[in-house]
Amino acid sequence: MATPVVVSEVSKSFTMHLRDGIRLPVVDGVSFAMKAGECAVLGGPSGAGKSSILKMLYGNYSVDAGQIVVDHRGQLIDLAKASPRTVLSVRRDTIGYVSQFLRTVPRVSALDVVAEPLVSLGEGREAARARAQELLARLNLPERLWSLPPATFSGGEQQRVNIARGFITPHPVLLLDEPTASLDAKNREVVIEMIAAKKRDGAALLGIFHDADVREAVADRIIDVTQFAPGKIAA
Repeated sequence: MATPVVVSEVSKSFTMHLRDGIRLPVVDGVSFAMKAGECAVLGGPSGAGKSSILKMLYGNYSVDAGQIVVDHRGQLIDLAKASPRTVLSVRRDTIGYVSQFLRTVPRVSALDVVAEPLVSLGEGREAARARAQELLARLNLPERLWSLPPATFSGGEQQRVNIARGFITPHPVLLLDEPTASLDAKNREVVIEMIAAKKRDGAALLGIFHDADVREAVADRIIDVTQFAPGKIAA
């Protein structure tokens, strides 16, 4: 589908239960579409709601109002109203996510952490592990670390495992939350190349990149999140 995700008039606020239920509005009227073969970037200052938008698209945050319509296996699903089971299905098959931090799994090797999403889609374990090896090698993670659990890795090493895990599947939609934040220049270039490859394969990507050089290299367009500030009057 040329437009696999459409976000329409989405609003989000948080209720501060430890502060007498104060309601903190985050974004209001968020509207945009994600296009196949394109990397759109959420722009705006820290605290503008960029990460909240990504988390609503992934189903981590609920939506106060509006729609997030996703083409999921040929069926249009509104994630704002979807059941938890449907959200999990969308995550497995349609929307991938690379967060800033890797959730480490005790006693599971880095290789198997990366391979697991592909296995969950029905790929054979050996084939998935072989693909995981390719990605970890491309991201310059030393082979001596592949058989070790990532819990003891450095931040940059963990992030490379995280990126490999997010890029291993053929999800048609991929969300990227500061994927290059902990990387050196060499590996930032690798990620830029991986994003370009995803675009050539027809994936729709939406990301947050505080590194101006990376943002300039990957962005086909910038979505200014400040236009969705609560109480802002459209021109």
